[in-house]
Amino acid sequence: MEHLSKKNLVLISLMLFSLFFGAGNLIFPPFLGQAAGENTWTAMLGFFVTAVGFPVLGVIAVVRSGGLNKLSKRVNSVFSVIFTILIYLSIGPCLGIPRAGSLPFEMAVAPFLPKGLISDTLALFLYTLVFFSIAYWLCLTPSKLVNRMGKVLTPILLMLITGIFVASLFKPLGGYGKATAEYATTPFVKGFLDGYLTMDTIAALNFGIVISSALVQKGVKDKKDIVSNSIKAGVIAGFLLMVIYSMIAHLGATSGGRFGQTENGAQTLTNVTLYIFGKQGAVLLASIFSLACLTTCVGLITSCSQYFALVFPKVKYKTFVRIITISSMVLANMGLTKILAVSVPVLDAIYPVAIVLIILSMVDPLFQGKSVVYRSTIGFTGVVSILSVLSDIGLKIGVVEGLLNKLPLYTQGLGWILPAILGFILGIFLKLIKGDMEKQAARVGDIQ
Repeated sequence: MEHLSKKNLVLISLMLFSLFFGAGNLIFPPFLGQAAGENTWTAMLGFFVTAVGFPVLGVIAVVRSGGLNKLSKRVNSVFSVIFTILIYLSIGPCLGIPRAGSLPFEMAVAPFLPKGLISDTLALFLYTLVFFSIAYWLCLTPSKLVNRMGKVLTPILLMLITGIFVASLFKPLGGYGKATAEYATTPFVKGFLDGYLTMDTIAALNFGIVISSALVQKGVKDKKDIVSNSIKAGVIAGFLLMVIYSMIAHLGATSGGRFGQTENGAQTLTNVTLYIFGKQGAVLLASIFSLACLTTCVGLITSCSQYFALVFPKVKYKTFVRIITISSMVLANMGLTKILAVSVPVLDAIYPVAIVLIILSMVDPLFQGKSVVYRSTIGFTGVVSILSVLSDIGLKIGVVEGLLNKLPLYTQGLGWILPAILGFILGIFLKLIKGDMEKQAARVGDIQ
């Protein structure tokens, strides 16, 4: 049995950080800081729960259970098939990867293109062609991801972001402003919900397989060692995420007084980098966005391809890499606005179920892993999540709408919490009843 060296643990931790840290992770914290102002750190505590805590726990849960399909089978086989495929498709070629491919262009490249030189449509195509070509090349040899991402791409990304933060200390933007909107009344809850938008809790259910493979390739074969090293890598990656989030949230909070409110975090970072570095800041920002999105895309393409290669063993891993890369590039050229219009309802429906599944896997020993507890808790959570999304997109049902509005925290987007708790309690109750019935049947059998 080989133990993982400290050097390889750090490299795998850096790789996991880079898998999580995409463009969404760049734009939400500074926007949160700008809007939350004096309440930035209260909001960031909520953000840390859903954008750091649950993603790390998600990786650990998948590694401990031996894969997302095995974890979701604790509910039942039908749920496992539907949920696993939905997760891989939504976070992968149908949503997550195209979003990561188009976002850096629209946020950090398109605004600085000379007008009249080239059409936005052609520019987006050329950018995504280069972007996805590099991603494709990196994904062809997953055994080299740890070295390429851990040794090269992630350190460069960390240095660029840290450089902006350090420079802001020598050229301060200003003080924290007043909190606005929900950040003024319920900053923690608002930050908690903002963490959804990073998509990292869902992505974590994909990345577990990448981390397991990386550990095996480094000589770690024993399951207990794989789990323990996954926990260590998750903690280190989570710490790095919190540090970087804190830096860019601070940048956003201090920018509010100088530049006022912007439409999104990309504009916030653009204002900050241009103020500090001048026109050269545009190149710096484009590099940061492109690197962040590239590493995330590589992780998503790799994990999705590995999963589908397991499900369809007759099709090679490299074939799936090719299919997912090309389809993602095509969808990326639809534009960010259309992609984001689809992403929010999908995230609202999936995220609560993913969170509850991760929590159940962490407390699994408390109820001996009985499927009735999983089914009851996930069932209650899923029904409320789906109904809430249908209501948000305009498909309202009178009676159902009235019941949903009576749920605690429903207006804050957390109406699924009470049903999840009730589902868990019901599951425990059904488990106890089933246990008593089995004991009675055993006694009758002994008497006979």
